[in-house]
Amino acid sequence: MPRKARMKDPTAVYHVMCRSNSELLLFRDDEDNDYYLRLLKRYLSKYKCSLYAYCLMKNHVHLHLDPKGFDISKFMHSLNTAYVWYYNTKYSRHGHLFQDRFVSKILSTDAYNLVVSAYIHNNPHDIKGYSGREEMYRYSSYGVYLGICRDQYGIVDTNFIKSLFDLPENVGFTERYYSFVRGRRAIAEKGQIFDIDETHLIFPLSPEYEYVSGRNIILRDRPITNVISFISDRLHMNQLTSLHTKCRHKLTNYRAFTAYVLRVLCNLSYKDICRHIFNITITSCSRLCKKGYDLIHNDSLHMQIFTELALNSA
Repeated sequence: MPRKARMKDPTAVYHVMCRSNSELLLFRDDEDNDYYLRLLKRYLSKYKCSLYAYCLMKNHVHLHLDPKGFDISKFMHSLNTAYVWYYNTKYSRHGHLFQDRFVSKILSTDAYNLVVSAYIHNNPHDIKGYSGREEMYRYSSYGVYLGICRDQYGIVDTNFIKSLFDLPENVGFTERYYSFVRGRRAIAEKGQIFDIDETHLIFPLSPEYEYVSGRNIILRDRPITNVISFISDRLHMNQLTSLHTKCRHKLTNYRAFTAYVLRVLCNLSYKDICRHIFNITITSCSRLCKKGYDLIHNDSLHMQIFTELALNSA
């Protein structure tokens, strides 16, 4: 029987959960946790996504993820595949690490986003030594929100959740958020983890539950031919000839940058990109995308072109 199709929305924020296979520990030591967070930083930056909260447990992960229009399946596949390669290499093992595919839930209202934020940050409650002091757990973003610890990898965007409290200059946010998270823990202990009506008893929301306008969503469905034409014109390249050629350094940069933009702003798979940039394999396409990502961080012209395309698709 075919699996149920994953619910997706290009404007959505998601609660994502990944669990390890069988009785395996997903993170055996601090090095594993740190490596996963470094990977998370890499792919958040590469695909221009945002993370509002996270918690790494021994056998599962919770992410409050805003793909900003990027395909969530492609994001999680990149992240999890890279971690599995690291894990299997380090522990000399083969096979699956994660239990089936990741679980994702669309968070359609501000209320759900607040509840999930609290739920994720309450996860360390069951870890020995962290009951009542969940904010001290090292591999959670809770301490970042409360100002107890710094965001070591620069991966947490706290602005969205802070904006939902509508406090001038965020004055009093720490106390309000701490009280909210503790209140949600009491509700969870009653078995009402995601009961939205209960939310109003702790934190009042406007009845519309509308997202604040500050969320920047990149609509990643630009016509492929338009994107390629725009890049070739700005780089003064012959579009047809250059995408067929892979020898000269300048042409390699053009092909790499084009591959990366098609991946990030058009939501194409590596296989799809190979149909537009010829004479490459899926593996070499992956390498091209990495090179393209490096170009926008090391070259002002490529960064400018990417920014123009991204703004035009926002």
